Amino acid sequence: MRTSLRSLTEAVAQGHSAVSGHPLRAALGALAVAVAVAAIVIVVTALDGLARYARATGARAFGSDTFLVAQIASAGQSTRRELAEKQRRNPAIGRLELRFLERNAGGDVMYASTVQRVGDVTAGARKYENAAISGTTPNLAELRDLGIGRGRFLQRHEAESGDQVAVIGADIAEALFPAADALGQAVRVAGRRFEVVGVQRRLGSSGGTTLDRFVWIPLITFERLYGPAPTLSIFARAKGDVETGAAESEARTAMRATRQLRPGVPDNFDVLTPEAARNFVLRLSERVGAASVPISAMALLAAIVVITNTSLVSVTQRTREIGVRRALGASRRQIMREVVAESTIVALAGGLAGAILTAGGVSLLTRVLEIDVVVKGTTVAWAIAAAALAGLVAGYYPALRATRVDVIAAVRAE
Repeated sequence: MRTSLRSLTEAVAQGHSAVSGHPLRAALGALAVAVAVAAIVIVVTALDGLARYARATGARAFGSDTFLVAQIASAGQSTRRELAEKQRRNPAIGRLELRFLERNAGGDVMYASTVQRVGDVTAGARKYENAAISGTTPNLAELRDLGIGRGRFLQRHEAESGDQVAVIGADIAEALFPAADALGQAVRVAGRRFEVVGVQRRLGSSGGTTLDRFVWIPLITFERLYGPAPTLSIFARAKGDVETGAAESEARTAMRATRQLRPGVPDNFDVLTPEAARNFVLRLSERVGAASVPISAMALLAAIVVITNTSLVSVTQRTREIGVRRALGASRRQIMREVVAESTIVALAGGLAGAILTAGGVSLLTRVLEIDVVVKGTTVAWAIAAAALAGLVAGYYPALRATRVDVIAAVRAE
């Protein structure tokens, strides 16, 4: 055991000496590994960030434990034919069905209805086009993370009396009030004056749709402006200790009952869970991940080729030294260990440099761009381990050639 450890220590020391003697050559190999490790860290971190983004946007768009009952809610999974079939088969959801749900399935489930249309919002001479004007009930804030940055959400008495109050998204606040606080200001929707009682912080997008262009107003006020809603979207969440699956089943049963659907007849409405929306984004990330594996492998293979070439150059330049050491009693195994140690040291140095610089660069970008991306320690560890493995693989063939050097010819070589 002690002999093996001493031989390994000597091999590492000899490899380090060879690296120190030719810093430019070693730097070339280390740079190739650094690039490969940086590619691995960036790809893995980006995929992890995409998964975190899917979970965060799912909570913002639907709520972490919330599901949606709607006439059509596909989350990008339905084909055109399926959407056309749903439009033909699924009737609109109205107030009577909402009241039936609240009366028959409201003990275990909380409901909040919404309706939306596109319209312009103005403040003085400024206009924001194609805003998402959404009528809703105050308890929506209990079901979803609406991200109220300043002010508050709609209150029950405002919803019951149909007050002209609004909560606006970050894009609208910045467009209409670029030099002032939007809270307490007045905006106009459909020609009516609304007081801004809340401003959402920036939420980003979900499923390719921005979440920062919303104008939330009481549902009754919405109907006064635009008439009865063509169809309602109903957000729902389990109360107390009721499980989400049980709440979803109860809501589905109540909807089938109010529509008098017999057993075996398909639902003529959609129920969308946050997992469905997240899984859609996660499937996209899996496809990106499938492409990232060969990209990372090609970067690592290129690094192996560069280190192999530099190691071969090193062996060629040290032919006389290797011959002399073999003549003095150095074994083939010892020579092989020294060459592999040299290539592994170069690879590890490049791997450490690439991982540290990439982690630092990503950390700086997250602070500047305010994005939720974190380089995990396990990612860095796996990347460095891959670099070490690349060094071992790259050093094997040059080491094998070093052991086959003709001792007499090598001693005579200049």
